[in-house]
Amino acid sequence: MLLSSLSGHPSDSVELEQYTTDGDLAARWLTDIAAFGDISGGCKVADLGAGNGVLGLGALAMGAGRAILVETDLTACDVAKSNAESMGFADSVEVIQATLGSDPIDLGSADVVISNPPWGRQTPRADRPFLEAIIGAEAPAHLLHSAEATHIQPLFEDAGWSTERYGEADFALPAAYSHH
Repeated sequence: MLLSSLSGHPSDSVELEQYTTDGDLAARWLTDIAAFGDISGGCKVADLGAGNGVLGLGALAMGAGRAILVETDLTACDVAKSNAESMGFADSVEVIQATLGSDPIDLGSADVVISNPPWGRQTPRADRPFLEAIIGAEAPAHLLHSAEATHIQPLFEDAGWSTERYGEADFALPAAYSHH
């Protein structure tokens, strides 16, 4: 309920596949991540493609100590900052306005990386910069992606990672674009 009360994603770029991640879905997924032991007291979480900040802020609500929210959309960055303030986490959040794959981002100090990237439905391989940033971070990572995505496991395994697919849920998308 806490995450569902956050201001939603303010933008609707079909090319960026911008949607608000539902607060209840975010809470369930973050609970799964915590069950793996990857969100623990004081850890540093990086949220790639953070949008309104729901995932990183949810991790803070579950006990993480710091959150790095990386988002390309400046308006979404402002909403994420506002949401952090409304939850009392302004001092625990770093919002970075950057485009993965174009702007250098150092995630080396993150204990865990979480992301609900664009799935590439509108722009093929739109998720690739996110996946490459995760591999470069060399930290445990959790990815919210389409069940139809068959390219993720081989990509990570080729990079020397072990992968596990867990948790499936319906991702309700509002009819926000003309192709819906």
